[in-house]
Amino acid sequence: MSLTVDIEKKLDNFTLKVSFTAGNGIMSILGASGCGKSMTLKCIAGVATPDRGRIELNGRVLFDSEKGINLPPQKRNVGYLFQNYALFPNMTVFGNVLCSVRNAASSAERKKKADDVISRLHLNDVRDCPATAISGGEMQRTALARILVNDAEIIMLDEPFSALDEHLRFAVENELAEVMKGFGKTVLLVSHNRDEVYRLSSRVAVMHEGTVEIEGSTEEVFKNPRTVCGARLTGVKNIAPANADGNGVVHVPGWGMSFRSTATDCSGEITAAGLRMNDLKTVKAEGRPGRFYDFVILKVTENLFNYVVELRRRDTADALILYWQVSGDVWHWDGRREISLFVPDDSFMPLRGLT
Repeated sequence: MSLTVDIEKKLDNFTLKVSFTAGNGIMSILGASGCGKSMTLKCIAGVATPDRGRIELNGRVLFDSEKGINLPPQKRNVGYLFQNYALFPNMTVFGNVLCSVRNAASSAERKKKADDVISRLHLNDVRDCPATAISGGEMQRTALARILVNDAEIIMLDEPFSALDEHLRFAVENELAEVMKGFGKTVLLVSHNRDEVYRLSSRVAVMHEGTVEIEGSTEEVFKNPRTVCGARLTGVKNIAPANADGNGVVHVPGWGMSFRSTATDCSGEITAAGLRMNDLKTVKAEGRPGRFYDFVILKVTENLFNYVVELRRRDTADALILYWQVSGDVWHWDGRREISLFVPDDSFMPLRGLT
């Protein structure tokens, strides 16, 4: 099972120019609001039409501008879960699923298909409840049941947790993960939330202003996002202009630091460096080359389980602020104003793009 997308569509502020491939499992498109994520799903579903390009699902062409192919949404067999679930409030859970059944030879077969998928998604206890009287997680599973009842070849989820309160989000996310594991086909998840992307997906594409900047396994992209935009979207708070000297060493004048890259090849394209807040250490990391740097402590913010410390390199003119996140079990602020921290070479991220 696979999805191949290579399309262009002119939008108000930029041209959507997306190219990626997704196989079985969950692939996420991670990007800021307005970058073209939802429009990409709409083009795949057939509710929006690209200006040019090709979309192919499991060897079947859904759209090809050169050949004049543009299948209508009902013929694409694509399951599209909207943010608000789009349930019929005047119907029960069973009624919502039943009205979505297609390709059934009889009324009895339609009812059997609806009951089978309701049982599969553990909705039997609310089968006869109105859609307005069930929980957020049950609403989401009901919406998924309407998709699965017709054996969709792909499920697309557009910000599936954005409408949920924080206390519901974690439980519903776990429920969705279990459902998706049993689906066994392609799942495309659109989100701007890096945490849910990291927890749920095996692959991720980072989108910026209509273009997929990087694509790869979730672990690879979060470890080495490669672009300034990718670093920001994956949670890197420390980003500063940098330059490579051509010998594998990256210099970051604003931090008063230099490091030898061990994770990726450094070239003239490197324009910035990234450093995650928790990669500064109070002790030397065994087996990891690096060095200690002296810092001035500017501000300490105490959170529930950690501190966020604003630092500036001592004796470095016009030094930029660095943010250090440290567990309260590791360090407790005693009012000191200076500290020496170890920074491993392999924690730095050589990046390209504007800071």
